[in-house]
Amino acid sequence: MENFNYLDAIGRLEAIAAKVEDPATGLSDMDNYIRESASLVDKCRKYLRGCRDKADELDQVK
Repeated sequence: MENFNYLDAIGRLEAIAAKVEDPATGLSDMDNYIRESASLVDKCRKYLRGCRDKADELDQVK
């Protein structure tokens, strides 16, 4: 996950949530936001799994 920044992804997901909740957001825009958020959530999950795996490895070294 080269160049992935978890905190930036979370910030973007929060911004997307605000846009989706805005009544002025059109349906076609919502579709794009939902697709983007699905991709970001997938990347966040992969990042967190990687962190968990690293922590498990370090725990086994002890």
